[in-house]
Amino acid sequence: MIMADWELRPATPADVEVLAELRAVTLRADLERLGVYDDHWVRQRLRERFVPAHSWVIEVAGELAGCVALRPAEDAHWLEHFYLSPQFQGGGVGGAVLGRLLADCDRDGHPVRLQMLQGSAARGLYERHGFTVETEDWADVWMVRAPVRPGGGVCEVSAPVQALTG
Repeated sequence: MIMADWELRPATPADVEVLAELRAVTLRADLERLGVYDDHWVRQRLRERFVPAHSWVIEVAGELAGCVALRPAEDAHWLEHFYLSPQFQGGGVGGAVLGRLLADCDRDGHPVRLQMLQGSAARGLYERHGFTVETEDWADVWMVRAPVRPGGGVCEVSAPVQALTG
């Protein structure tokens, strides 16, 4: 079931602390399973890498549900900081948000890359949306998705990526 009443709003610098807390909550179990959870570091990493211009806050019925960032780079757009509060996981919001971002990247011919924690339940979501594993190690998995043409063919990409406007 897809929760229809969701929206993306541009992130602002004022969102950083609530999003750092959201990151800590959503990653805790996976980081503990890997033996690398650190209460300070898990929040600080988001604070250091948070770029409001490339980030959105996900809201469901006006309530904070999560966040996502799409950072342009030379090789692709990097999907980062994609976190959903536990109460919104499994209801279709993540898939709907990801589908919208990927449709924009497909339209513009941009591949998308991501890095996720080994063993994360999100891997299934990414695989259903066409991501494949590039490489992995004991803690992380790096995935990529080539842009898809209307009608289903994979695009060849040679132009540098530009910022996605949300």
